[in-house]
Amino acid sequence: MQAIKDWLSNLNLAALSKADQYVPLLQAALLIGAGFLLARLARFTINRTFVSLTAQQRLLLRRGVSYAIFLLFFISGLKELGFDFSVLLGAAGIVTLAVGFASQTSVSNIISGLFLVMERSVEVGDIITVNGRTGEVLTVDLLSTKLRTFDNLLVRIPNETMVKAEIVNLNRFPIRRIDVKLGVAYKEDLRKVKETLLGVADRNPLCLEEPTPLIIAQGFGESAINFQFSVWATKENYLELLNSIHEDIKRSFDAAHIEIPFPHRTLYAGSAGEGFPVRIIHESQKHESL
Repeated sequence: MQAIKDWLSNLNLAALSKADQYVPLLQAALLIGAGFLLARLARFTINRTFVSLTAQQRLLLRRGVSYAIFLLFFISGLKELGFDFSVLLGAAGIVTLAVGFASQTSVSNIISGLFLVMERSVEVGDIITVNGRTGEVLTVDLLSTKLRTFDNLLVRIPNETMVKAEIVNLNRFPIRRIDVKLGVAYKEDLRKVKETLLGVADRNPLCLEEPTPLIIAQGFGESAINFQFSVWATKENYLELLNSIHEDIKRSFDAAHIEIPFPHRTLYAGSAGEGFPVRIIHESQKHESL
């Protein structure tokens, strides 16, 4: 009987000892899970609280805070499993030194990314042109800036290139100007042409009254008198006005009988040479030859 009691006691101690082995694993899992949930909560809170910040600033703040929270809980979870970080910290110093020499380009991109954020020349949602690429800024990360082009392509540009390149921000200001290049025939009344163009701007509801439309004479061309017709629109209506203004000009010129000439060419053989032989065939002669 005593032997049975001793066996049961040993069995209970073994079961408790085995259960104790899973306690650190469970604590580590709970810590990492709590860190993940708190990081998500921090991202949500920052989005709702810091509404005065720009989208790019909120994005960087969300990432920095959430990553820091999750990393803190992750390290705590590893400590519960018995990891000794003192040895890792010594090795990390050597690894960091080696990586520093090997990642000079990455460090340059990180510093350039900080300059972009501080300068605020590019923010999330802006439409920019860089090195011939035009698209919407999706993110300004530590290493690169990502654009989505109008044909839905993702373009990744290193931050170092962004700092060195000429960047054209297409929608930073609330209004934009549309310049229409056109030419009219030499026989046309220029006062009538200007009145017709101003009438086009008055009738189009997308054209802003202030700044006023502008007509600039750009000189005498080979077969036309050239003008620049400039109108202003809000950045939201820019593309719509760009399409409609050309249609309105063509329709108004047709109604006013104003000619937009095509290029004319004159062939000249020189005074000493013979002229080019020209033969005119009438419709009746053409049918007879057939």
